[in-house]
Amino acid sequence: MSAREFPPTLPKAVLFDMDDTIFDHSLTCRDALASLRQEVPLLRRRPTDELWAEYGRLLELVQPEIARGTRTIDEARTARFGELARFCGGSATVAEARDWSRRYRAHYQSRRRLVPGARRLLERLHGRAVIGVVTNNSVAEQEEKVAHFGLEGLLDFMLVSEGVGVSKPDPQIFSLALERAAAEPEEAVMLGDSWENDVRGARGVGIPAVWFNRFGRPPPEPLRIPQVASYQAPRRVEAVLSGALRP
Repeated sequence: MSAREFPPTLPKAVLFDMDDTIFDHSLTCRDALASLRQEVPLLRRRPTDELWAEYGRLLELVQPEIARGTRTIDEARTARFGELARFCGGSATVAEARDWSRRYRAHYQSRRRLVPGARRLLERLHGRAVIGVVTNNSVAEQEEKVAHFGLEGLLDFMLVSEGVGVSKPDPQIFSLALERAAAEPEEAVMLGDSWENDVRGARGVGIPAVWFNRFGRPPPEPLRIPQVASYQAPRRVEAVLSGALRP
């Protein structure tokens, strides 16, 4: 076997974000909103991409409240569609917003999928590193995704913001992940799509980070952070994860 055929030496622990890193939340969300937009005339006042961007902004705003338990996920979903109605220049009653949330959810569930190549990457890493998920959202939501896609045997643990009472990018959730992985910061790598939550969050406790940048966004800071644009070449992804440990 030639030197180039040997697999890269992986970190002791590889930590993944869930949404838009393993689970394809963004494009599933966009498809679901496009379907709902056809059913709700008010939402057609805005293009699908504008609805999608605003929905994502509202989702990020409410995550800390869900993690602290000051708002339930159902309350947050209903409020989000009330805000979307205002974003479109109108209004919605609580009952209307709740109905839109229910219909959106049905579309979302029927269209959900993994990020292309994510399962194959997890299968390649399984048994060669401790694989953990560090994610914001509700416990039930994230556990159901893992079960639906049959990922249980590929993950060693998952920490969800609601379950630990703190959201990324708070350092505490990353420290808890290191404890679960029995790893020091320099022995782990965090792979995620959110610059604020995953890259800055992990680096805040000394964990090297790899930015999953499949939409080709410019880095918001002039930091030399390794990037991965897709999982279509898993050996290259492994090399990036390994290389992230080097100073």
